[in-house]
Amino acid sequence: MVKLNRIYTRTGDDGTTGLADGSRLAKDAARVAAYGSVDEANSAIGVALLHASGAHQEMLLRIQNDLFDLGADLATPAGPEGGRALRIVESQVARLEAEIDSMNADLAPLSSFVLPGGTALAAHLHVARTVTRRAERAAVTAAAEGDINPLALHYLNRLSDHLFVMARHANLALHGGQGDVLWVPAANRETP
Repeated sequence: MVKLNRIYTRTGDDGTTGLADGSRLAKDAARVAAYGSVDEANSAIGVALLHASGAHQEMLLRIQNDLFDLGADLATPAGPEGGRALRIVESQVARLEAEIDSMNADLAPLSSFVLPGGTALAAHLHVARTVTRRAERAAVTAAAEGDINPLALHYLNRLSDHLFVMARHANLALHGGQGDVLWVPAANRETP
């Protein structure tokens, strides 16, 4: 269990931060950028939660907890921990996939790209989705530099899909049941 008595330690004043195994890395290292972006995604989901209820709220709360697991995973280099390290596991990825499939069953197939917006919940979910994509890119960079749990990458990829589908699902009541705010290519161009 985590116990925080002091918030500041001064150990990071030299531009380094401690990892879960006690080693230290520069604060701009790829691994640190990856779990920092995961923290940003979690914060964006926290804002989306202000507008969520019912099943959406329940899913987002589970995801927030998973993102702390994911941050711990990314902050723990591979080593002889004997299985004690907190890692993302296949069942967490599978749960996202099942939730995507369940929400997607209510949605019409897309005929265009979706503009980020609609309801307040959908708009915030799109922000969380784009931050999650950034976290995924950072985790891919970190994986190229060191050993990263492949399921962490799978989770981030699935999560951005989940947030996209949930945003569409949150917009179901808009536009006479059509839901999505669609991109209309060249809609604002003047023709010569």
